[in-house]
Amino acid sequence: MLLGKIVGTAVATIKTLELTGVKLLVVQPLNKNLEPSGSLQVAADATQAGYGDIVFMVRAREAALALEEKFVPVDLSAIGVVDTVDVDRSIRDFELSWGYSQFA
Repeated sequence: MLLGKIVGTAVATIKTLELTGVKLLVVQPLNKNLEPSGSLQVAADATQAGYGDIVFMVRAREAALALEEKFVPVDLSAIGVVDTVDVDRSIRDFELSWGYSQFA
């Protein structure tokens, strides 16, 4: 699950027919502490979320399946609005350090 904050909308004057009527959101990805992580991205809106909302998103095939029209050519979709985020600080962080791979 990916978290993001909606910071704007994107407008595409030319797009595939399957994306007609789908709102495109400009999203700032967030980490578990709701701090910005990474650059802005554009996500298809499956939730009718608005500016300033925290949303959770899915990538790849799941993003395409999240919209009403199946197999839409999108790579990121906002699929839910987050009400609260509670993080248990006693659990160890399992993120890999930069430059390390889980397959090495």
